[in-house]
Amino acid sequence: MSVYTAKLAQFFNFYLIAGSLLFIHLFCEANDAFIWQHHQLTSQPSLRGSAISGDTLWVTGTDNTVFTSVDGGKSWQDRSVKTIQATDFRDIAVFDAKTAIVMGVGNGQNSALYLTENAGETWQLLHQNQAAEGFYDSIAFWDRENGLLLGDPVDGFYVVERTVDGGKTWQRIEKNKLPEPLTSEAAFAASGNTLIVGENGQAWFTTGGWSASLYYSADFGKSWQRFDVPIFKNSATAGGYALARNQLGDIFVLGGDYLKRDGRYTNMAKWSNGQFYSVPSGDFGLRTAMGCSHKICISTGKLANDISYDQGLSWQVLLNTHKEGDAGFYTLAQQHGLFLFAGANGHIAVLKSH
Repeated sequence: MSVYTAKLAQFFNFYLIAGSLLFIHLFCEANDAFIWQHHQLTSQPSLRGSAISGDTLWVTGTDNTVFTSVDGGKSWQDRSVKTIQATDFRDIAVFDAKTAIVMGVGNGQNSALYLTENAGETWQLLHQNQAAEGFYDSIAFWDRENGLLLGDPVDGFYVVERTVDGGKTWQRIEKNKLPEPLTSEAAFAASGNTLIVGENGQAWFTTGGWSASLYYSADFGKSWQRFDVPIFKNSATAGGYALARNQLGDIFVLGGDYLKRDGRYTNMAKWSNGQFYSVPSGDFGLRTAMGCSHKICISTGKLANDISYDQGLSWQVLLNTHKEGDAGFYTLAQQHGLFLFAGANGHIAVLKSH
């Protein structure tokens, strides 16, 4: 080896090591910038719904579970719905510290909505799915009166119901206002993020099942159009599982395959200015929820979490050393820089920066 070649090799080795050390430093610095605060519910329900309203945090799940916290997640109060009919609350819409609607899933009337106006001290049955083959997936509101409810197909089309009186009454959107579902297409009630709404009557929902689709409405859900999403869709349990928006208004579709949670596949795509863009998310398996605050976005799945510092354009692993194995969550919500996570076995976490 010539002196020149040896010097050149030494030069590249130096910068390779320096670059690796810089990456490790930035990775550790980024993860050290946040403090995890964990809590375990003794009943250990599977938690799929989450919301934040002011100083009140809400989580929902199996066996009629509803818990709230008013001290930033340090302690939690049982506000579960007391009813003989056991259901799994997969989504929640919160309007203020005292008013919320929880959505239960299941076939037919097991898919039901309950309302509280006193912070969960009491609940009243608000609405039930009247179709025997019906199954609700997600709920979202523009304001206290106007909202949408998404359900599995009945009579060959997705059920999209609209309320204009705070959930007291619901009207199904006409079937001819929605595209016909693709073969084997299905909506996943995974995290309460299948359906979201935006300003000026905009709404979106995502689906999977040998496909991945984004449905979009610009008129308060009265009519819809469908777009194909470039994420993993190679099985009946694959496709779109959740939606999120960054501070720029871009729509992110998250997903994967719950039977291959740890697979390496494309699990995120961004919709902006009428077209989809690939996202370098790391492809670290199924992701079922995402939230953004300012430039920071966080995504989660049962096994792990990821973080972005540039509105979701690039991602890196967000460490959670509290648990081995299932270090991630099913659902998350965020407000004013506070991130609320909830998942398997009653595991709740709050994440905030130093």
